[in-house]
Amino acid sequence: MILKDNTVGPLAVRAYTIGCPETGEAMIIDPAGSEDMLAEQIKKEGLTLKYIVNTHGHPDHTCGNSRMKELTGAPVLMHRDDDILHRQPEIAAMFRAWGFEPAPPADQYIDDGDTVEIGTLAFKVLHTPGHSPGSVCLYGHGHVVTGDTLFVGAVGRTDLPGGSMETLIKSLKEKIVPLPDETIVLPGHDYGATPTSTIGREKSTNPYIYEYCL
Repeated sequence: MILKDNTVGPLAVRAYTIGCPETGEAMIIDPAGSEDMLAEQIKKEGLTLKYIVNTHGHPDHTCGNSRMKELTGAPVLMHRDDDILHRQPEIAAMFRAWGFEPAPPADQYIDDGDTVEIGTLAFKVLHTPGHSPGSVCLYGHGHVVTGDTLFVGAVGRTDLPGGSMETLIKSLKEKIVPLPDETIVLPGHDYGATPTSTIGREKSTNPYIYEYCL
């Protein structure tokens, strides 16, 4: 598996490019700035972008969708709940006040249990609402991309529209904690002591996990 990690955009989002070395197909998760650089990096790796995937609909994670789609022609995949919520006029106005324009509608919806396939690689979609109603994580090949559902030592905020700490804890308990301890956690921001972690480490060091989920 080819894995590229870039920190991009005004809120330092981690954009992950995952590629299949056998077929050259790839997906990029949460392009949120420096889209020309990301597209060039994909090209240099000999990859062809099949999908643009959003872990959730907050604009710091989706602000690069339009440009990335323009550069590559790849469709945007997102959960229905966030695609609909974050295009509502009052929500869009709030994010405009932060300096973000609303992202265009998703091209395809993904939901819990779906599989995103790139070449010979397959990633299972885990619907993990809480940070936002349509938050998802992508699990496969010993890795889980968690967006803002789970950080190293922390979790995402729940005070934005559609957020709920009770729902987030339920998602962590039911969808994230059961993953194998050796699973590598790839979060949506580098807010912790290290850029990445493992499920086992988070069980022992993340208070939101060991206090509320175990």
